[in-house]
Amino acid sequence: MSGILIMKALTTNAEPTDWPALTSPLPPNQSLEQTVNALLAGMTLEEKVGQIIQAELKYVTPEDVRDYHLGSILNGGGTHPDNNPDARPADWVALADAFYHASMDTSHGGQAIPVIWGSDAVHGHNNVKGATLFPHNIGLGAARDPDLIRRIGEATAREVRATGLDWTFAPTVAVVRDLRWGRTYESYSEDPAVVRDYASAMVLGIQGQPGTEAFLDHQHVVATAKHYVGDGGTERGTDRGDTRVSEKELADIHGAGFVTALEAGVQSVMASFNSWNGSKVHGDRYLLTDVLKGRLGFDGLLVSDWNAHSLVPGCQADSCPEVIDAGLDLVMVPSDWKALYHNTLAQVREGRIAKARLDDAVRRILRVKIRAGLFEAGPPSSRALSGRNDILGSAAHRAIAREAVQKSLVLLKNNGGLLPLDPGSEILVVGDGAQDVGKQSGGWSLTWQGTDTNRDDFPKAQTLFEGIAQAVQDAGGRAIFHEDGNWSADEFSRGKPDVAIAIYGEDPYAEWHGDVSSIEYRPGNKRDLQLLKSLTEAGIPVVSVFLTGRPLWVNPEINASDAFVVAWLPGTEGGGVADVLLRDAHGQVRHDFVGQLPFSWPREVGQATYSERQGNDALFPRGYGLRYANGKTTDLAQLPEESRRFDSDQPQELWLFVSRTHRPWYLELQEDGAPGQPVKSNLASSAPGARVEVAVMDRQSQEDARRIRFKGDGPAALALRALHPQDISPFAQSGGRLEFDVHLYQPMGDSFEIVMECGTGCEAALPLAQVIPAAANTEAWQRVSIDLARFAAAEMDFTRTLGAFVIRGSQAADFALAEIKIIPRKAIAETGEDSE
Repeated sequence: MSGILIMKALTTNAEPTDWPALTSPLPPNQSLEQTVNALLAGMTLEEKVGQIIQAELKYVTPEDVRDYHLGSILNGGGTHPDNNPDARPADWVALADAFYHASMDTSHGGQAIPVIWGSDAVHGHNNVKGATLFPHNIGLGAARDPDLIRRIGEATAREVRATGLDWTFAPTVAVVRDLRWGRTYESYSEDPAVVRDYASAMVLGIQGQPGTEAFLDHQHVVATAKHYVGDGGTERGTDRGDTRVSEKELADIHGAGFVTALEAGVQSVMASFNSWNGSKVHGDRYLLTDVLKGRLGFDGLLVSDWNAHSLVPGCQADSCPEVIDAGLDLVMVPSDWKALYHNTLAQVREGRIAKARLDDAVRRILRVKIRAGLFEAGPPSSRALSGRNDILGSAAHRAIAREAVQKSLVLLKNNGGLLPLDPGSEILVVGDGAQDVGKQSGGWSLTWQGTDTNRDDFPKAQTLFEGIAQAVQDAGGRAIFHEDGNWSADEFSRGKPDVAIAIYGEDPYAEWHGDVSSIEYRPGNKRDLQLLKSLTEAGIPVVSVFLTGRPLWVNPEINASDAFVVAWLPGTEGGGVADVLLRDAHGQVRHDFVGQLPFSWPREVGQATYSERQGNDALFPRGYGLRYANGKTTDLAQLPEESRRFDSDQPQELWLFVSRTHRPWYLELQEDGAPGQPVKSNLASSAPGARVEVAVMDRQSQEDARRIRFKGDGPAALALRALHPQDISPFAQSGGRLEFDVHLYQPMGDSFEIVMECGTGCEAALPLAQVIPAAANTEAWQRVSIDLARFAAAEMDFTRTLGAFVIRGSQAADFALAEIKIIPRKAIAETGEDSE
């Protein structure tokens, strides 16, 4: 037995006594259960199997819902009716009507059971243009205001109702233990007590109070506590990784939010991608059935995550009796749902899936649909709030969002009492976050990753600069915006600005793609730091407003700022930042800072994990946050700017492309003698002759790999490059390697080379055939590992690396790439990957 499985065996009790014994807050309802039983008794096996299938909007039609009796549909992040991102509430409602009528159509026989439509409304109804986008959970965690959370839940539910939908996949109740996780911003706090309070508040806001007429009425929708359980505790913060903890820690830390969500009557729970001590949660009967449905008394429906069942050993996307047997009720299978339907039907007939287990799953789905009033509500268009444009992004909802922004801001530094600012002064605003609603909103904002949006996509939003400019204008001052900081003396009455506000931070990302190998802010790309220093060198006081989904190592940026504010990911109401930074026209404080850090802030790059930041080791402890009200100004001393990068316990990897490109590296295509073409879309070609093209593809997750095709009509290259020279010599000195995963769809020709570049006339090239033999397996992915010493022997200068990974050639080729990294020797030793 492996060490992980031994640990699992030792940490799993025969009875789940580490978990509290709960009962449903909803009183027994004999009439409801009789209705469920009557429906079940009249259903065919085909109807029952259809009820446990959830298909994605791009891959399902109303006719499919009718013919296969599907129980549920969802729209994934970035999916809209008719693939139209400008779809209005009426368009959503019209499609919801079509699906509803299909589910109630009995002309071909069968029961009339309304379909339920779910959506990831995780910080407002964030898939819909014009919706109110609230701060992401990490910012809400700084506010320490459960009543605010409840009101956000209510507003979100109303906006979901306006589009005719019934169900949101929120709230996330993760307790994050490693800041490298790409979903850190979806967590309220590293403190389970904060998550515990917020989970119940959000569920009550979304669903209403159990036992009252407001519960799941026309102004509320079904909520989802996710992801059950341990998603925030994986090793190294790896999305979908392994959470290696005792059962008591799993219950006390990672289960905290689920307990209060269940006590608040949450009607659905989403299972998590992660494993617990080596066992995939989606296939873990003990956790799903014994603990959740038994000890915790959950009588609602348990839904899977996006194709997560396919990762359970023995399963594929189109076949997985294991997860149904383990206790899953509704399988989220976006595109392969027809095959899963037919296979599941056969497995029930064969006895592989017990009919009693199938009945239990369908019973839970029907119970939730009845509680949600779907059988009596009629088509979505007939419901009270459906199609109402005045609800989506309403003034009342935006006011709540603005309040949330005000309360989420955390002041880390205010030397000399620089803040609050005089709005009558002349203010220079700089940085790439000042006029970018997508950047200030983060992931899950109109698109899954929050990328590929523009200002027109957020018609009711206010950028941070717009909020500042409005406040300053109202007080008789002036605010001037120059993203790159290139101001001129003649723009200001005194020859220079009175103060500069620099707004910068992380670019949008979401699950999987947001994982990082280091918590250093933009390693190798100090553009923002250089901007700050240029302002201070000009004698201009600087206020930094940092947009981020997690605490990061920003000691140099803090040092280069007179005041430093963490704004997290505030959403569409950018004016909330100005409300706190600026006095009113009469010189009075408009809103004081009340935000407290929901996570401890790292002093060192090597402090990604919760345990490494405890005691006196954090730069700022959880709960830290300065105020105006106390009248005290304690200047923050200069912070050390040298930090451990190769900590003995936490070896750092340099990620070039892991699900996405990682700064400062960018992907480009190039033809011989022509400038490189940066890749900015899901399908791109080189210029001028389109000799090489790259397209996104799914490997283990959505869009986590790239497929590359060389036409073979002349020299061309694919490259991961940086705009400025990067010093990666520590990796070479540590005996590190360049690693990547490759899938060959045809053998590579002998013209291809793998290259590292260090400037004009400086490069090191190796024949690709030496690392990927021509006879390599073209049926599977394979890992390639190249000792950096081989490039050093070819005279690579690692201190000024511009191209860290270049593949060039002139022949036809077809291959895919993923997981491109530079690995230090320590990481190699830990993983045992030490061969080419």
